[in-house]
Amino acid sequence: MVAIDTLIAVAVDGLAFGVFLALLGVGITLVYGLGDVLNLAIGAFSVLAVIFTTALIEQGFGLVVAMVAGLLGVALLGLAVDRTLLSLVYRSEGEERILLGIFTTLGLTIFIDGTMTNFYPSRYNLPVDTGVFSLGGVGVTGGSLVIIAVGLVAIGVVFAFLRGTFIGKATRTVFQDERGARLVGVNPRGIRTLIFVLSVTVAGLAGLVFAIGSNVSVASGFEFTVLALIVSIVGGVRSLTGAVAAGVFLGVVNEFANFFVGSYVATIILFGTAIVVLVAKPEVIS
Repeated sequence: MVAIDTLIAVAVDGLAFGVFLALLGVGITLVYGLGDVLNLAIGAFSVLAVIFTTALIEQGFGLVVAMVAGLLGVALLGLAVDRTLLSLVYRSEGEERILLGIFTTLGLTIFIDGTMTNFYPSRYNLPVDTGVFSLGGVGVTGGSLVIIAVGLVAIGVVFAFLRGTFIGKATRTVFQDERGARLVGVNPRGIRTLIFVLSVTVAGLAGLVFAIGSNVSVASGFEFTVLALIVSIVGGVRSLTGAVAAGVFLGVVNEFANFFVGSYVATIILFGTAIVVLVAKPEVIS
């Protein structure tokens, strides 16, 4: 018989992992929902944020400064990718754009992984000693609480930006009616650039919160991309709210599955959930 305290601790860890998944899901859904580009390099950007940050910490920078600089580095790289590689992708439309986006971002992933493996072959994590805290008499890891707090604040900021600012409303206008957006003076290409930079920054933050309690390597990028795809599919592909809900749900399910039956079966459950959703609601990827 498993103690209630243990189940609560597992639930908190699951919520933390779910917030991480939600950040990845939001990152990939932002770009696909707005521009029909499936960014298969989303995991690589997550890993790059961790590598940039740890490299700066090793140079003597403080943790917060290094994290901000790491995210800024990822954002600048995202801007460069958008204005070069994605400019070619956005010249096409419909299914051609989706396919070209897949091949382009997949090629980018291969390039980043191959390059970074040569220079950063180790595993990295953030030097954060959060200890264990008592939550209602239950001992939970401080790292999980930090991940939950930082992740939820970041998700809240993204939603507030999209719903409460002029640029955010312009983004939603482009998503709903691109031709109408042009008529009222909105530049869809500029909006897509902004959203792509925002998406890779969110993905970078996902990598950073994951690295608080776990090791990250260049090879982790592929795993992160797969997780982002699963979350996005389960959440409805184009729905940010769905991505957040799916991420939290799958994170909790995964953690309990890890606890009771092991990580291998937990992975199968994640893929199985995505397949069930596709079979039940195939229109989510139409």
